[in-house]
Amino acid sequence: MRVYASVDDIHLPLASYPEHARRAERLGFDGLIVPEAVNDAILGSLLALEHTERLEVLTGVVVAFARSPMLLAQDAWALARMSGGRFGLGLGPQVKGNVEKRFGMPWSAPAPRMRDYVGALRAIFACWQDGTPLQFESESYRLTRMQPFFSPGPIDTPGIPIALGAIGPLMTAVAGEVADKVIAHPTNSSAAYLREAMAPRLEAGAKLAGRDAAAIEIIANPMTATGRDADAVRAERDAAREVLTFTYSTPAYWATLDHHGWGEVGRSLLEKTRSGDWAGMAGLVSDEMLDVLVPSAPYDEIADVILGRYGGVAGGISLRMPKAPADDPRMAEVVAALRA
Repeated sequence: MRVYASVDDIHLPLASYPEHARRAERLGFDGLIVPEAVNDAILGSLLALEHTERLEVLTGVVVAFARSPMLLAQDAWALARMSGGRFGLGLGPQVKGNVEKRFGMPWSAPAPRMRDYVGALRAIFACWQDGTPLQFESESYRLTRMQPFFSPGPIDTPGIPIALGAIGPLMTAVAGEVADKVIAHPTNSSAAYLREAMAPRLEAGAKLAGRDAAAIEIIANPMTATGRDADAVRAERDAAREVLTFTYSTPAYWATLDHHGWGEVGRSLLEKTRSGDWAGMAGLVSDEMLDVLVPSAPYDEIADVILGRYGGVAGGISLRMPKAPADDPRMAEVVAALRA
């Protein structure tokens, strides 16, 4: 199993990215997933790649519809060139309100548009690597001009992996058609959901495109509760409960709730946010739910818990690094056990 470190503090200053990435590399992680919320994921990826030697860096995820495919292709190509092929491009659509009102960009049906977006990227990459004339026309994008002056030319590592952040069934099927990896959302990373809902949708999409779904890496992204002892694990579970309570008040994240028969929890959380009853939300995400959603165990047991749940289901797992650097040797052992 490939093991990715996360950047779980979306407010992490860009000046802290080099040491964060070096720390992940020292702990033996295969890769680092760089989010896009407060900071531009491309800038964070640049700093992480510049200050490491082995670590794969994957955006998780760039807001695709806020950018032209050409601009993002330029960034990805440059990062792949400078890193010797250690960069992977993770894409997501965001939601309509953010795309239109925060980024000021037009919105359209996200699944077909994402299919077009990835097709545009691959057409651009082929143009630069093989000299193929740029001729990509779809409902969403039309790219037909690439003068030699603007082409960066071929690179030694042109196979830039493209990952999609997929939650709903349509986007998951598109990932099966066009993506190399799929990054599960923390709210939709239960092993049962990945096995029983995501995998069949990926397979259906892959079949449409004549691809082998087994070649698509599923990266599970659960909120994991671990630490030196039971008290530390309990504190991590409580923190996860708080985050999930807030997140599951948004209907876009209800897929796992519905899959496990907990749909009423999401509807109750939404009602309480609309009425401003924040105190009433406490306790709606139960211990039973956390047992399914949040792998929980001390450091010396958590690798076995993760492998027991996700072995044969996910090819990769995203984990947080310890809050206390003094726990790094224990986390390094967890990473080594998962990679083995």
